[in-house]
Amino acid sequence: MKKSIYALNLRWQIVTILFAFTLTAKAQPAGYYNGTEDLTGTALRQALHNIIENHSTRSYAQLWEDFELTDKKSNGKVWDMYSDKPGGTPAYQYNFFVDQCGNYSGEGSCYNREHSWPKSWFNDQMPMYTDLFHLIPTDGYVNGRRSNYPYGEVGSANWTSTNGSKVGSNNTSGYSGIVFEPIDAYKGDLARGVLYMTVRYYGEDNNWPGSDMTNGASLKPWALALMLQWHQQDPVSQKEINRNNAIYNLQHNRNPFIDNPDFALRIYDPTASTETQHIVRMRVYPNPADATSSVNIKWQSNVSNASVIVTDLSGRTLLTEPVNAVAEQVSELLVKDFEPGFYLIHLIQNHQTVFTQKLILN
Repeated sequence: MKKSIYALNLRWQIVTILFAFTLTAKAQPAGYYNGTEDLTGTALRQALHNIIENHSTRSYAQLWEDFELTDKKSNGKVWDMYSDKPGGTPAYQYNFFVDQCGNYSGEGSCYNREHSWPKSWFNDQMPMYTDLFHLIPTDGYVNGRRSNYPYGEVGSANWTSTNGSKVGSNNTSGYSGIVFEPIDAYKGDLARGVLYMTVRYYGEDNNWPGSDMTNGASLKPWALALMLQWHQQDPVSQKEINRNNAIYNLQHNRNPFIDNPDFALRIYDPTASTETQHIVRMRVYPNPADATSSVNIKWQSNVSNASVIVTDLSGRTLLTEPVNAVAEQVSELLVKDFEPGFYLIHLIQNHQTVFTQKLILN
C-alpha cells in the first residue's frame, strides 16, 4: 500500500512493537499468537485468521444475555457507544433486558443489537451474524439512522444524535457518499471491530455482496486508511480490554487488534518505518479512575531520558512528567484538577511517541 495513505498528521501516535501489552496479557492465553512474531502483510493476516477462526457461535437470542457480560457500565447500565457521553451525563441510559427493543419512536425508547459491520454486507450469514466482536448494544433509533451506511467523517451533518454522533456526506478523500460518524471517544473501539472482521473472515467471503466501504471482508482503500487513522487516534482502552476478555469466555477467540495494536500496521502497512521501535510495557491504573484522586503509571522499557505527557482528545497538553528509568518503575499522576472525560497518556522519547494509553476519568 502506498505510503501516502498513511501520511497522517498523527503519525507520531503510531504504536510500534508492543511486546506483551501489559493490560491485555493477563487474560491472553500463553502462546496464543505464537508464530506471528516475524510476519507482516498477507502472511500475518492469514496467520491471525487461522488463530481466531472457528469460534464458538452464539445464537442471536443469546446476545441479549451476552451484552450484560460484555457491555455493562460501572453503574450497571448498558454501555451504548452511540449515546454515551464520556465524562458527561447521557440524555438517557438503558437497563439490561427490560429496555430491549421493541418499537421505538425516537432516541431513548429502547436498545437493540447493532451490527457495526452491517449484516447486508455479508448477506445475513452465520457465524458473522452473531459475532460479538462487531455486535454492540445501541439505541434503536440511532441504530436505525446509522442504517447500513459506512463509518466515515461527516462534513455537513443532516442529523446529529444527543451525544454528537452524525449522519451526513463523507468528508474523507476517496468517498463522498452518506456516512455515520461516532464520537471521537469510540472511533478506535469501532475501528478495531471492523479490522477484526477483515481478519476473522479473510478467505471466507466469496458470496459477500460488499458495500461502499468493503469488498468482501476487505476494506476499500479510503475506508482502510480511515480505520487505521481511528485506530491510532483513539488507543485501546480498559473498556475494550474487558470486553475482549469477556467475549473470549463466550466465543473462545480474541480480537488481535486489541491484544496487539501493532498488528494493524504490520498487516496493512508492513513497510512502516521501524526507526522509533522500542520494547515497551506500560500500565495505567486504576482505569477508569476517579477524577478527584490520582492514577498510577507502571512501565518497563529501554526508554531513558523520556517524559510522560497527558493530553486531551484534541491534543492539548495538560500535564508533563519527566521519567528516567529503564527498569520497571511506578509513577503517580495527580489528576484531581481534571474534568471527567477521556484523556491520552503518552510516553515520549526524543520528541517521538513510543506508547499511548487512553485514560477514562469518571
